[in-house]
Amino acid sequence: MKVLGRNFFNRATRKVAKELLGKILVRKYRGKRLAGRIVETEAYLGKNDPASHACRKITPRNIVMFGPPGVAYVYLCYGFHYMLNAVTEKNGKAGAVLIRGVEPLTVPADKAANGPGKLTKLFKITKKQNGRVLALKTGLYIASDGMKPLKIRNTVRIGIKKGAELPFRYYIEGKQHVSGK
Repeated sequence: MKVLGRNFFNRATRKVAKELLGKILVRKYRGKRLAGRIVETEAYLGKNDPASHACRKITPRNIVMFGPPGVAYVYLCYGFHYMLNAVTEKNGKAGAVLIRGVEPLTVPADKAANGPGKLTKLFKITKKQNGRVLALKTGLYIASDGMKPLKIRNTVRIGIKKGAELPFRYYIEGKQHVSGK
């Protein structure tokens, strides 16, 4: 497997969101390697995206989205679900891809990973990973084993109110761990 470097993420957010499908999310936790194939993503842009945390200005919460690409942006949603995003775009331009669903590879297949809160719980991802570079040395990274998804679907985002009409959600058709249709 090849670990994705910062250059992979230093591109247009929607392109990265689509190309993350089929890649492998890896988390090293307490001596174990947790891995899952990414089957669903959503793109969040900067100021022209009403659903983005970066739609208005830089704040202490969203500053990571404006930083260098290839960094984890993790935040708490509804007071109890962590959300994992990969920062995209060039340094200074906001963008991030929410990892919505993964197909478990090293954990039991019946464990729920069909939703962003479920996958962060399964992968033991918390606010502590916010701002960390997605790299082998940090224990949280995304890698490629060369798998190419056969059929990718592009739809509107789900689970939000503002910007829900934008077609910024991508998923691999036929995968069990996609959070919604």
